[in-house]
Amino acid sequence: MTDNTKEIKISVRNLVEFIMRSGDLDNTHSGKNEVEAMHAGSRIHRKLQRQMGADYTAEVPLSITLPITYDDVSFNLTVDGRADGILINELIKDDDFSVLISPEEDNDKPEIIIDEIKGLYMDLSHLTEPISVHRAQAMCYAYIYAVKYQHSRIGIQLTYCNLETENLKYFEEDFSLQELSEWFDNLIREYAKWAVWQMKWVRKRDEEINNLDFPFPYREGQKELVTGVYKTILRKKKLFIEAPTGVGKTISTVFPTVKAMGMGIVNKIFYLTAKTITRTVAEDTFHLLLEHGLCMKVTTITAKEKVCVLEKPDCNPISCPRAKGHYDRVNDAVYDLLTCENKISRDLILDYADKHCVCPFEMSLDVTLWSDVLICDYNYAFDPNVYLRRFFMNDRQEDYVFLVDEAHNLVDRAREMYSAILLKDDFLIVKRLLKNSNPKLTKLLDQCNKDLLKLKRECDDFLVLAEIDGFNMHLMGLMTEYETFLQEYKRDEGKEELIKLYLDVRHFLSIYEILDDNYTIYTDYDESGRFRIKLQCMDPSRNLMKCYEKGRSAVLFSATLLPIRYYMEQLGGKKEDYAVYAPSSFDKENRLIMVGSDVSTKYTRRNKREYNKILEYIKEFTSLRTGNYLVFFPSYQMMQSIYDLAEGEIEGLVIQGNSMTEEEREFFLEEFVEEPKVSRVAFCVMGGIFSEGIDLKSSRLIGAIVVGPGLPMVCNERELFRGYFDAKNNQGFDYAYLYQGMNKVLQSAGRVIRTNEDRGAILLLDERFLQPQYYQLFPKEWFPFEAVNLDSMTDKLAAFWNKNQKADS
Repeated sequence: MTDNTKEIKISVRNLVEFIMRSGDLDNTHSGKNEVEAMHAGSRIHRKLQRQMGADYTAEVPLSITLPITYDDVSFNLTVDGRADGILINELIKDDDFSVLISPEEDNDKPEIIIDEIKGLYMDLSHLTEPISVHRAQAMCYAYIYAVKYQHSRIGIQLTYCNLETENLKYFEEDFSLQELSEWFDNLIREYAKWAVWQMKWVRKRDEEINNLDFPFPYREGQKELVTGVYKTILRKKKLFIEAPTGVGKTISTVFPTVKAMGMGIVNKIFYLTAKTITRTVAEDTFHLLLEHGLCMKVTTITAKEKVCVLEKPDCNPISCPRAKGHYDRVNDAVYDLLTCENKISRDLILDYADKHCVCPFEMSLDVTLWSDVLICDYNYAFDPNVYLRRFFMNDRQEDYVFLVDEAHNLVDRAREMYSAILLKDDFLIVKRLLKNSNPKLTKLLDQCNKDLLKLKRECDDFLVLAEIDGFNMHLMGLMTEYETFLQEYKRDEGKEELIKLYLDVRHFLSIYEILDDNYTIYTDYDESGRFRIKLQCMDPSRNLMKCYEKGRSAVLFSATLLPIRYYMEQLGGKKEDYAVYAPSSFDKENRLIMVGSDVSTKYTRRNKREYNKILEYIKEFTSLRTGNYLVFFPSYQMMQSIYDLAEGEIEGLVIQGNSMTEEEREFFLEEFVEEPKVSRVAFCVMGGIFSEGIDLKSSRLIGAIVVGPGLPMVCNERELFRGYFDAKNNQGFDYAYLYQGMNKVLQSAGRVIRTNEDRGAILLLDERFLQPQYYQLFPKEWFPFEAVNLDSMTDKLAAFWNKNQKADS
């Protein structure tokens, strides 16, 4: 082999899980939480390994490198892993685990046995044979060991342990080296097809990337931003970018990351978003680069519910014909797609899944293994229940880059992901469903319900708890029996409620495992009066940091990442990480920003008189020029109250619906036409579906009014955050109320002025905006702004429109 022979490395686990999968997709046998099982399994591994005695060696690293030639392509393939244990049958062994005395002919059992330990939550009496991929892992290790130490025969042992009862079950088997060689050669031959395809693809991809130029003339400051992203990736840091609309932050983060991939610095890009609209922007950006000659496999992951061929996902061969034999066909489906397509959209996934009769969602996840870019929701990288285990299960750092769009949304989303809730009523519902069909499970449910009943009696409205160790122990006991019950439960009646509680308890236990000083435990009542207990993540930074550590670098960006110090702290930034404020390329003369100094939305001043004053501002602001306007309110209640006063007073008045469908949203926005003959004034809610992510350019939107600073309503949970951060840094009000509210203001106002040619006006209605605590959170390009009353606002706005009308003519 020459020195430049390509080296490919794959773990034993990844190899067998990819090639050896077969059979049905079946959610009736997927109750186990792999993350939870991994942590619990690690403990049981260590415990069993310690009990095995002197002839047992635990955690033995094994590796084999093979010269492979396939389809006229040669490469070296290294298959490696760590055997759970190697048992040497009362023989003298050297320090490197090789056998010095070999009396195989005198012993029925092979002298070497490879032990593979697996922790499961299922009742082991239901396990009649080893799971095929587990057996294949043991066989791989057996082959590698037998070749390395020249054994003609070797054994494997599958040790299964129930993670709660610690009951054990063993499966033993032995093989000749010839049998293992033939089996392993077939395994490698099947994998070689994929490896060669990937080698050819990466070579072609990197050549095209290296020839790729930035697709636009650089705007002011944009080249520095692109350079900063590239250097961040090179130095394995995180970068936080506050970039106003129009800077081109998407292309400025995507382009340098793609170039880093072409240089071999990055092997996979995760473009993470919070909403569908920003996923579309990311897709458009990559497609633009593809049109400029880039070759990349770009895959968008769509939620299971949106691509499922059934009315409601039910992944088992009885309910779904595609689930039957899914794993027998899915690799062919993936290979077909990869060799024919680059822009792997939702529609393409659906087409190829239909062609090969497989589940589109599961197929899309398999496609990601071979994709260069994944565009997906935050959940797939950060949520402990949903994240892509195929990329993030092991502790090894990979050359991944996380591009986190609209990163201001990640604070609350992460707090939600790392929190857990249990409702007392859910235990009673499941208990009633059982109807004494399972006395043991009923008793365990009753015990947990009694624990919650006791806590309920102590909680009048809201109660912070110091610890719940006893309740946690009862939940753990419940889970063992619950798992067994679900394995055997075949009826449709109550299935949804049974599975919901099971998943909720499982999540609660997994979050309890990571409880630390960033958490608060409390009980309260939800909007319907139902009693609940919650593990509340107060600060998600530590959990997010662990996720970033799986990759090389992260770039987090938003038009509203202010104050950037707060977001760096909450989103897992370190002192050595970077922060950039990208300058706006917009002409300040094209935008007028005013603050109404004689109006307030404080709760104590929310009355008809104040609402009429707000209405007068809205009428004057929207009457001076025909056009499209958005008016944002801090709550549905205030929006409705002022809408009731405004009906018949304002031309073209419309209001955001309470729970609009996707089609209704699209229609709502389509009515914002260019150069309208009649004004359209839309009342919307701050922080709602129309306050961020929508892109109404040119005359489709010429003005926005933001009513109030958007502070969250005072409630027990908000006050909990306030107290927590007051104790931590004496900034409780800012962290619990101010920053969240002002982010909604900035997002809402940001709907105006989307391009360099746009002209528009923004009116902020609340005297608090004139206080330093509030206006210091304005972006730099908002200064100077105008403090106005109703009369002066009319004069300044009229002058602004007149000036811009002359500029247009």
